[in-house]
Amino acid sequence: MKIFWVWQNNVKILDKDVDERVFENEEEEGQIALDIIETPKKIKIYAPIAWIELEEIDLTLNKWVLTIKWEREKPSSYYDEDNVVRNLECYWGRFTRNIILPENLDFELVKAVMENNLLKITIPKLHVSAQNIKINRIGENF
Repeated sequence: MKIFWVWQNNVKILDKDVDERVFENEEEEGQIALDIIETPKKIKIYAPIAWIELEEIDLTLNKWVLTIKWEREKPSSYYDEDNVVRNLECYWGRFTRNIILPENLDFELVKAVMENNLLKITIPKLHVSAQNIKINRIGENF
């Protein structure tokens, strides 16, 4: 459900048509957009992440679920007394994104780098050798 907020005196309030009980005990949390690309040899994940230090990003892998988590705070200049809010589209606060991955990946070789505010994660696929198997008739070498 997407909710649009109404602003009064730089304070976010609910639109009059929305029941406040919908938000009881619910914490607001953002979710980043990301791209997942599969090649014959690996999975690549790209996530644009701005206004955050690399050390503040929490990347965890639990079985086949990769979690990207961090918190981005509004700059102090947002709270200047003379500011008048005209439009707010940027999300400030906690972000979490869980990605369910296939099992055929080599999770021991996960690599993550940050370049120009773009988090790049690569996970190589496991190499499984293939071979042909000869099928014998019953009674032949069985």
